[in-house]
Amino acid sequence: MDAPRNRADSTAPHIRVFATGGTIAGVAGSATRRDYRPGQIGIDDFLAALARLGIDTPIRGTQFANIGSEDIGPALWARLHWAAMDALAQDSCRGIIITHGTDTAEETAFLLDQTLPTNKPVVVVGAMRAADAVGTDGLRNFVNAVRVAGDADAPGRGVLLVMSDRIFAARDARKAHTEMTDAFKGFPRGPVGHVTPTSLEWFGPAWRAGEAARYAFHDDMPAVPILYAYAGMSVDGITQALAGGAKGIVLAGFGHGNAPRAIRDALAQAVEQGVPVVRSSRVDEGLVDREPEDDIANFIAARALGPARARILLQLLLANGITDPTRVQEEFSRR
Repeated sequence: MDAPRNRADSTAPHIRVFATGGTIAGVAGSATRRDYRPGQIGIDDFLAALARLGIDTPIRGTQFANIGSEDIGPALWARLHWAAMDALAQDSCRGIIITHGTDTAEETAFLLDQTLPTNKPVVVVGAMRAADAVGTDGLRNFVNAVRVAGDADAPGRGVLLVMSDRIFAARDARKAHTEMTDAFKGFPRGPVGHVTPTSLEWFGPAWRAGEAARYAFHDDMPAVPILYAYAGMSVDGITQALAGGAKGIVLAGFGHGNAPRAIRDALAQAVEQGVPVVRSSRVDEGLVDREPEDDIANFIAARALGPARARILLQLLLANGITDPTRVQEEFSRR
């Protein structure tokens, strides 16, 4: 339901905020305590805090959930997607902010990036420190997100993620540190802008102006597990994935998406059974390009996408009936 301290009516121009919880809404009970409880603060408290800071941007907030992002999955994704589609269709909505835990923020952001139009900004924001911790970053990140969502040059850039005064495109963003406030990086393009409560600078023009959603959203996404490569890896994980009904497989491989010979052979057999396989890398940065064996086994190279986002893209492609390996590779290559 709508938070009681919304500062805009439904017909006046405003920013919509969909709150899901996470560290940005977390409380530790002590400024120096290491552990904390995510999702303790409601969206009404954030809006009240904005008012105390003198920020009068018209905002309407909705509390979708108040949980850690490790518990976010398809059910909440569906609710967020359809609510975002409804809000974006309203003339009074200038943009959308989604407060989110950082653990899976890159996955939610990328899924929405591929299934929403780009006519208005959609901004995912989180925090690395609980609201009552020393040096908490949540309110600053939230204020920055409000600035981005209300900026006239923000549309046409896909879904954006705002953290530590930097703006990342969902196509690039990933969490790269467990604790630091600048935990997110962008690869291969880095941040696309810089934002503070008093300034905003874009590093280039919008690249998706007027673009419709790339793929239709499906509430029932096909099962696509990620298999993490390790020394001495056995084929048991592949066997179990296929027995469990996997419709596709993403390999988080060594280096350039590599895996032991037995694993490659088993994955090639999975492709022969109609289960597409994407080679990505467990390494933090770098492209996974096609290699000669991909043409033989019909593997797909993840290119710039890490395992988590490669999984979501493969799910979307399969859900939309895109299964031909050549076409699938084209979709991965244009990220």
